[in-house]
Amino acid sequence: MLRYDVDGPVATLTIDDPDHRNPLSRETMEAMHEGLGMAVSDRDVRVIVVTGQGDKTFSAGGDLSGGFFDDPIGLHSTRGLISDVFRLMRTGGKPTIARVNGHALAGGFGLAAACDVVVAVEWAKMGTTEMRVGLWPMQISAILMRVMAPRMALELMMTGDVITAEDARVLGVVSKVVVSIDQLDEAVTDYVDRLLAVSPVAMQVGRDSFYRVQDMGLDRALDFLQAGLTALTLSEDAREGVSAFIEKRPANWQGR
Repeated sequence: MLRYDVDGPVATLTIDDPDHRNPLSRETMEAMHEGLGMAVSDRDVRVIVVTGQGDKTFSAGGDLSGGFFDDPIGLHSTRGLISDVFRLMRTGGKPTIARVNGHALAGGFGLAAACDVVVAVEWAKMGTTEMRVGLWPMQISAILMRVMAPRMALELMMTGDVITAEDARVLGVVSKVVVSIDQLDEAVTDYVDRLLAVSPVAMQVGRDSFYRVQDMGLDRALDFLQAGLTALTLSEDAREGVSAFIEKRPANWQGR
């Protein structure tokens, strides 16, 4: 249900069940968590891309087929798989790009929103549709309230409304909207190239700092970020970057 491919410094995780709208089944989420772990631990991988197979659906969310209401206590830990995926995406130290090739609904919307960069085709519909079936986007809400205005996130969750990719861009969930699959691939490649062009050390330390301070008070956040800047100045990449700037030449990053 999920393919894991590595091409040089880029790992791509593809939800591969287009006939069923690329659902986030237990097996898929287990494989997603395992694939993310592999990408995080692979020193050669510097960017992670998450996408769906086909040109219609990124993911329609959780699998609501038979067994959804069986053994609710036993399934509680299984439903925590998406939480584990979100945590690993945030703490893994490597930038993530959502290549949204079609509709991203319910858990699929949350998975896309959890990525650092989201590129979507213009025909992609998005939303937290759980309310339509008497459910609530529980873990997804923790992501959405951090990437868009909380009041707007609450409105989407309460109504179950479906919005366009452009609407999602205006709300801050989507980074870029394109008109075709070809342009989608070009935009993803462009983002990958730009992320690979910077220091891996600065990327990891800076990205980690960005997410760590989200739940801190202002004073604690400022102190934490001050310490982070000092730590970065001790890296070889920082010395190389400053030297390259002064000498007007491209930097030769070492990742140290």
